[in-house]
Amino acid sequence: MKNNYIDKYKTYLRLEKGLSANTIEAYLDDMEKLFRFVAGEEADVLRINYSDLQQFVAQLNDVGISSRSQARIISGIKSFYRYLLLEDYLQADPTELLEAPKIGMKLPEILTVDEINRILASIDLSAAAGQRNRAMLEVLYSCGLRVSELIHLAYSDVYFEEEFIKVNGKGNKQRLVPISQPALHEIRNYLYDRRRITVQKGFEDRLFLNPRGKGLTRVMVFYIIKTQTALAGIHKNISPHTFRHSFATHLLEGGANLRAIQMMLGHEKITTTELYTHLDREFLRKEIILHHPRNK
Repeated sequence: MKNNYIDKYKTYLRLEKGLSANTIEAYLDDMEKLFRFVAGEEADVLRINYSDLQQFVAQLNDVGISSRSQARIISGIKSFYRYLLLEDYLQADPTELLEAPKIGMKLPEILTVDEINRILASIDLSAAAGQRNRAMLEVLYSCGLRVSELIHLAYSDVYFEEEFIKVNGKGNKQRLVPISQPALHEIRNYLYDRRRITVQKGFEDRLFLNPRGKGLTRVMVFYIIKTQTALAGIHKNISPHTFRHSFATHLLEGGANLRAIQMMLGHEKITTTELYTHLDREFLRKEIILHHPRNK
C-alpha cells in the first residue's frame, strides 16, 4: 500500500507541482523519516493523528535536528497529507494544526564523517597524552556523550565483552550505550599509558586522567578539541557538543530509529518514558552497529 500512494505522490509532485528530480528526492527522504517513526509506533501513515505528529516533531528536536530542517520536514509532510486528502485516501488532514518551529539561532555545527576522521588523524600518538585524546574523542563521537558524562566515565563502567558503557547522565540517571569496536580498541591502547600514571585518591576508577592522576575538566576537553580541529584544517565553530550532535545526525541519516537515538542520547521524553520500555539492550546494540559510521 505504501509504495502505491508514494509512487502516485511522486508523480503528483513531478507533473502537478513541476518539481525537479532533486527536490522530489528531498521530499521523499524527509517522508522516510516519518515512515520510520510510524513503523516504530506500529501504526499506519493513514491513521496517525495530530498527537502522533507532535510526538514525531518532538523526537526530531530531541535528536538535534535544527529548527530550519524541522520546518522543511513539516512542510513536506503537510504537502503529502494534502495530497492524500485530495486523492480521497483521507477524510481529514491530521497536519492542519501542525506548526513549524520558529527559526532562530542555528544549532552547533555538524561534523562530517570525513572531518571526524581528520580530527582523529591529527592527534600525535607519540605525545604523552596522544592516545588518551584519541580514545577520548573516539568515545565522545561513537557514544554521543555529553562532555560531563565523558570526563566522569568510570573504567568499571566500560563493558568490553558486552560492547556497552554505563553512563551517568543528567539527574544522576544511568543508561546503557553501545560502544563501537574502534572506540574499545582506542581505550585498550590508552590503558597502557594510564597504568603508568600515579592515580590520586578518589580517581582510581576514573577512565580519562590528566598527567597528575586526576580527572579532566570540561575546559580541558574543549581546548583539546579546538586544538585538534585547527590542526585538521577544519574551520568550524566546534565544541564537545558538536560531536554529540554529529553522532545523532549521522545515525539518523543512516536510517536509525528516532526512539533508539533518543535513548542513547539520554534525552528526557516529552510525554512519558513508558513508550521506550520495550527497547532492550540488544535492540540498541543492533541500531548503533547497523547505522553508526564507525561500524561500517
